[in-house]
Amino acid sequence: MKKIELLAPVGSFENLMAAINAGADAVYFGVEQLNMRAKSINSFKIEDLKEISLLCKKHGVKTCLTLNTVMYDYDMQLIKNILLAVKENNIDAVIAADFAVIEMCRSMQIPLHISTQANVSNIEAAKFFAPFSDVIVLARELSLKQVKNITSTIERENILGVSGEKLKIEVFAHGALCMAVSGKCYLSLHEQNASANRGACTQNCRRPYKVIDLETGNELEVDNEYIMSPKDLCTINILDELIDAGIDILKIEGRGKSADYVYTVTKCYREALQAIEEGTYTEEKIEGWMKRLETVYNRGFWEGYYLGKKLGEWTKNPGSAATKKKIYIGKSTNFFSKSNIAEFEIETNQLKYGDEILIIGKNFGVEQFTLNEFRVNGDEINEAKRGDLITFPFKHKTIGTDKLYKLVSN
Repeated sequence: MKKIELLAPVGSFENLMAAINAGADAVYFGVEQLNMRAKSINSFKIEDLKEISLLCKKHGVKTCLTLNTVMYDYDMQLIKNILLAVKENNIDAVIAADFAVIEMCRSMQIPLHISTQANVSNIEAAKFFAPFSDVIVLARELSLKQVKNITSTIERENILGVSGEKLKIEVFAHGALCMAVSGKCYLSLHEQNASANRGACTQNCRRPYKVIDLETGNELEVDNEYIMSPKDLCTINILDELIDAGIDILKIEGRGKSADYVYTVTKCYREALQAIEEGTYTEEKIEGWMKRLETVYNRGFWEGYYLGKKLGEWTKNPGSAATKKKIYIGKSTNFFSKSNIAEFEIETNQLKYGDEILIIGKNFGVEQFTLNEFRVNGDEINEAKRGDLITFPFKHKTIGTDKLYKLVSN
């Protein structure tokens, strides 16, 4: 079996370390405003590229920068500045769909991946982009049979990318789906003059709507209020079939998600890929991965269009269907390096012996464990409340921005 690359989403340094520690082969991220998650997260700055590149190279992880929005004339100078920083900091590739970015990458000899925003759905489109790119991210609406036709033709005809190596195919394996083809939606632009294709989606589709006949005034009955909000993609139960379709790279959606989402999803898919390689991919393991995936943000799961389904499966409720939720507790106030003791101030809620906690930090990503050894204001007390200082053994150095959460079942 060929090596399948696992590509994880990164929207912060906490997410970056979470992806690295979970076993990602590569990460993708945006800088400034010219990426499809510009509104939903505080994107990295150009100045962050040096630190991102150094961290990833230290851990042997590839870096992919997204420049995948629709571009206007007044964006050209910013694009050039970003691409100059990409070259200067040895970022491995740029993900793009706009021909201006494609041409700039070609002229600057920057490795390019064709974004799903280009909606590549057939072999002829893949051939068209091959002279510019080494990786094509396919449209998300294809079946396994359609994917297999593209990959087998690439293999049979020995279609090469711009570097002279065989053209690689990347597909989405997990995360949010959009009702629009490959995310090309104009609903929020129409409603609020905020273009999803410029990274400013307001997610109008995730809201409940009534369907009314304007001629008669009759309200139509629908089984589900959220008729434009699809469930999340999950392929861990058909991952062997997805690999058999000939793909090279598995992509996880979620640059706007938290570090615990990135860690859990990346870790599960890393374990599943390893199980397939070792011949230990079983129903029992799949059930275990599904239960873990259900603990972090999701809108319910389905296999997308890979199995040939014509219509999406829609969410029944707004927000996340995760089986666990995070309750914010407080921030790090000190770290005693000689004894490896972390100190946090309880800003809200309370903690007690036996609680399951989650810590998210820039230096380590995410750590989750049961609180069974701690002190409160220096004393051995089994409960901490607002205003208290809680200390406990911790293997990573914390800083003042690290956050402490309690995990509870939904």
